[in-house]
Amino acid sequence: MKLAVLGTWALAAVLAVGHADAAAAQQRPAAKPAQPKPAAGDAGGAAGTKIGFVNIQAILKQTPGYAKAESTFAKELDGYRTEVQKLQATLDSAAQDFEAQSAVLNPSQRASKRKDLEAQQEKLQQRTQELQQKAASRERELLDPIQARVNSVIEGIRAAGNYAIIFDVSAPGNGIVTGDKSLDLTQRVLDQLQASK
Repeated sequence: MKLAVLGTWALAAVLAVGHADAAAAQQRPAAKPAQPKPAAGDAGGAAGTKIGFVNIQAILKQTPGYAKAESTFAKELDGYRTEVQKLQATLDSAAQDFEAQSAVLNPSQRASKRKDLEAQQEKLQQRTQELQQKAASRERELLDPIQARVNSVIEGIRAAGNYAIIFDVSAPGNGIVTGDKSLDLTQRVLDQLQASK
């Protein structure tokens, strides 16, 4: 399940901060090479930029209501899969029957049966797409309110702590291999979510 607290633009924002710092350094007169020092307590980043990270998957798993929403979605998804499997089994059976009878059918009967199979295949594809869209819509319906609540808490922590960026280390392809544990805000988010039940 996906949750984009700060999307892929986050890395670009970090690069932009670094680029802005470099550009500012180039514009300074050579006689004044002093660079601003990070304020006491600032975590990471260039020129005092505060950065933190969270593990959204860990947060979601412990967020009140998430387990129930996920379980409901999984049950509904199983129903959709079962329906698609039944349609596929019907199509497979019809295709096997066609193959078995093909030799004894005249050309017009064969063409008619083939057309029926193609119509069945199209119906299967159409229903599969409908169920995929229904599943995606249902997932949003169940999880968006929970994700919005988590995002709100994270945004509150970001604003209160004056963080420039908070990364999601559980997001695929985030590029973060390791980080200073003092920058991990996951427990703070969980504490606030538990306190606001």
